[in-house]
Amino acid sequence: MPLAQTIRRAPDRLLRLPEVERLTGLRRSAIYEQMRRGIFPRSVKAGQRTAAWPESAVQSWIAERMNGRTT
Repeated sequence: MPLAQTIRRAPDRLLRLPEVERLTGLRRSAIYEQMRRGIFPRSVKAGQRTAAWPESAVQSWIAERMNGRTT
């Protein structure tokens, strides 16, 4: 079996808002405004009153910005 098929990915971690703010440098209002405009990844419900973001989506968004992309 090829090595690529035997490696399992770790489950995607869910990030809470303070961690997303720290990673992106954006404040809450900017994150939600960019979500509304379709620029930032959508949050998922992590509880009844809790929003979170998949770490992979946030990291992809950051990588796009680092590569000079705007969408």
